[in-house]
Amino acid sequence: MSPLEDRIEKILRFQGPIAAVPTLYTKDGELNLEHLESFADYLFEIGVKGVFILGTTGESFTLELNEKIRLIETWHHILLRLKSNQKSMLAIVNISTMSTRESIILARLLTKLNSFDCIALMSPIIYKPTKESDLIRYFQKIIAKTDEEIGITGKKGLRSILFEAFNSNEIPFEEIIETFQQNNRMILPSLSSILPLLYSMGLRSLDFHQSVMKELREMLINRIENIANSTTMTSQAKDSTLMALLEKSFPLIKVPMLQPVVMVLLKNIENISDKYLQLLVADESLYNKCDVSVKRHIWQENSGLLINALSPILSDYIKEKEAIFANLKESRQSFFLLTPKQRRQNKELRELANMVGKNVILYDTILQFLRTVYLHTKNPHYCTLRVSLLMELHDESITDITSMDACHKFAWCLDACIRENTVDIKRVRELQGFLDNVKKGNESLWGDMAMALIDPYAINFLVQTVMRILNNQIINEACPRDHQTLQFLLRLLNLGLHAHEIIRNQSFREPRFNPELLTRFLPIIMGFMVDDQVRSVNSKLPPDDRESALTIIEHSGPPPDIFQTFILREPLAATIAVYYTAHAARQKDFQAVMRVIGSLTIGSTLDNFIYTDTYQHVLVSGLINLGEEFSNQNLCSLVFNEIFFPAMKLNNTAVHMIKLIYHVHQWMPKEELEECLSNLEQFSYSPEAKENITNAFRELMEHLEKLKEEKESKSTTQQAQSSASNENLNSVSTRIVHPMMTPAPHAYMSPSPSMSPYYSAQPAGSMTPMSPYAIGTMSPIPYQSPFHNPGTSKLPPSGSRPSDLGYSPSAY
Repeated sequence: MSPLEDRIEKILRFQGPIAAVPTLYTKDGELNLEHLESFADYLFEIGVKGVFILGTTGESFTLELNEKIRLIETWHHILLRLKSNQKSMLAIVNISTMSTRESIILARLLTKLNSFDCIALMSPIIYKPTKESDLIRYFQKIIAKTDEEIGITGKKGLRSILFEAFNSNEIPFEEIIETFQQNNRMILPSLSSILPLLYSMGLRSLDFHQSVMKELREMLINRIENIANSTTMTSQAKDSTLMALLEKSFPLIKVPMLQPVVMVLLKNIENISDKYLQLLVADESLYNKCDVSVKRHIWQENSGLLINALSPILSDYIKEKEAIFANLKESRQSFFLLTPKQRRQNKELRELANMVGKNVILYDTILQFLRTVYLHTKNPHYCTLRVSLLMELHDESITDITSMDACHKFAWCLDACIRENTVDIKRVRELQGFLDNVKKGNESLWGDMAMALIDPYAINFLVQTVMRILNNQIINEACPRDHQTLQFLLRLLNLGLHAHEIIRNQSFREPRFNPELLTRFLPIIMGFMVDDQVRSVNSKLPPDDRESALTIIEHSGPPPDIFQTFILREPLAATIAVYYTAHAARQKDFQAVMRVIGSLTIGSTLDNFIYTDTYQHVLVSGLINLGEEFSNQNLCSLVFNEIFFPAMKLNNTAVHMIKLIYHVHQWMPKEELEECLSNLEQFSYSPEAKENITNAFRELMEHLEKLKEEKESKSTTQQAQSSASNENLNSVSTRIVHPMMTPAPHAYMSPSPSMSPYYSAQPAGSMTPMSPYAIGTMSPIPYQSPFHNPGTSKLPPSGSRPSDLGYSPSAY
């Protein structure tokens, strides 16, 4: 082990107290170095395991440079004596001074003595660095690279040799440099003959040697790869060869030119020694440059570093999901449009799978972390990630992991149902077999299956399937309890909706299913669906038959009280109610929506669980389809004042509210819209609002401002066209009504529509005479205002009155 490795290992394993030792003086104020040895022995006897020299109590800023050097040299001899007596102590020396030059001298002295373990250094106390980079440059200037530690004379050593030669003036510089090159094998006999030619061409020795080094480095890396991929060598022989190379080359890991070689060796060794892993962990720059295969070894023993690597990946994954909900322009349920295969092409998911590799321990640690995060946040996207990770490893045929995950076959079967968008009898039996055969001692599987079922994509698929089955039961005039598949799907939903409770309470058993959901709640939903169908048929009847149909069947009454009770107590009932409401809104059934949406206000469901992103996404995507129905004050007040505003601080409710306003603002009453925007503005720019809420509100206001500008621009254009049209009309009217220019009645010709846009197209001979001499009341020239029904060229019939045309003073 090199001195550097030995020192780092000593620091990593150190345990015990460290004394900030004082500097001893005589009565005359001189250094008392004689008593320093006995003082050190005393410290060791009382249990001190380390010393901090030249700290504040060590009079660091009052000692002169020569006194510090004498003190350091004395401690050097003390430490050597203690080490020889098996009494080694960790030694740290503070070299901070007001002079950079003095700090450099002390750093060089400590490197030369090589008996101290650490150097303490801070910037001069009266000069505060303004930037981190300035502080780093200051440290780099003082602490030069100690290449001598790996047995290679570096820049510092060469500088020392040249400096000594300059002072002695005995050996010529050329001879010193040549000796240095030969000792360090910088001049190879095979290259000696070519060097003069290269020099004559102006090529520097450094450039030449670096090019040779790069070529040799690539050859060495290829050789290592060939050994690792060899089919003729046994695994044991490979590991033995690579480990021998690593032991020789690891001391060079900080040499930039050779670092890639060491990294390739580490990458291709299956079992890396702990001593190397500890050295990598101790140096953050080396750790960051390691391949993920090397980091897996580190993460397996250091969960803190694993969590640090996981956190940004999970954060980006959640942000990507939230970005889908925050896409204001998309009015569909875009979150559920991606297929399972498309979802598994997610960048963060692939990074996570790459982190796991084939390491079972890492996989289990990551699953534990996902459970913990879900437990604290209740965010179902972490459950999606848990299932997606398992399915990604399944697709990659990582059987080492999938075979040990007891939830694998259940998750795969459920994933197949979602892919095919159907549940046949075979799949039902397979899924039911997993639920009915949870073995004793493996009860924790209930938690894993519940996490797979609370995945929003699974919930969406199961509820949609339940709604289709209920519709089929209506057609077949059958009850919900008569359908076995429906009962099993409700069982799956009930398990998934209790996932957080199961994990939180560690109650690993199937939650109780309330049978009244099947016998009382679902019949109510089916009744709503029947009423909706009756109402739809009634709307298509001739107007005269509608009233008689309404008297036969009442299909718009309020839901029974038990309906609200179910929603308040049963998450399954609330989930089905949300999906029913969204479906009614997509069908633009205003009465059906108004009938049930009042049951979804804040506080009406258990723990307000329907105020999560996915449920609100489903609801808002449906409500957008109502469009002009939002001109109804009752609907606006119910949706915004009772559902969204009271829950604005929950999750991303504000984002979903902003999205709804983005699509229906043109129909909302002016006062309601202004109140909504005022409340949203106040919340969006408050400290408690997340960045995505602020960005969404800003996008909404920019959209409204753009529409306003377009409307004003269009209005200005229409006014200009109106002025021009009025001028043309006055000119035409003057020519027609003047008596001297009007032909006799018997000679009147019906004008062609192409003559003027202000004439109605009528058959010849049927047009009302325009002459003032005609018998009967003269009809005015029909005028089509550009402000009335703009965009159509069809004119009202001649003789129409302004009131018949819908004109009013305000229209102008």
